[in-house]
Amino acid sequence: MPYQRIVLAVDLTDQSILVANKAAALCKAFEGQLTIIHVIESLNYAYGGDVPIDVSDIQEQLQTTAKQRMEVLVDQLDVPVQSTVVTQGGIESEIHRVAEENGADLIVVGSHGRHGLALLLGSTANGVLHGAPCDVLAVRVKSGD
Repeated sequence: MPYQRIVLAVDLTDQSILVANKAAALCKAFEGQLTIIHVIESLNYAYGGDVPIDVSDIQEQLQTTAKQRMEVLVDQLDVPVQSTVVTQGGIESEIHRVAEENGADLIVVGSHGRHGLALLLGSTANGVLHGAPCDVLAVRVKSGD
């Protein structure tokens, strides 16, 4: 069965367009709908809720910047985008939530294809795969290292 509802998870780095183009090609091929999500990991969440300063201004700036970068990404695609989501929280859980809410049958995410210790510790792509409500396509991107 072709993929009709595709959720693209991006980190909004320069490499996001490579992953987005793969998702767009799938949307074209299957006449599917594309939803793009970017998750800002809450600083409180990332540091176990033990941040000794008020980070609300920083989080608000991260949201604003992410929305601007999302607009630039959407403008570069040659397929219509059903919706965009810029949210805050746990990366994998937010991607899973949006996929479920949209009835997604495919999540597309970038992967750096790390090996060794980084692979054992897990990556976002690996985290998305486990617990996903649908198929997951990990698009290999080259690491900037």
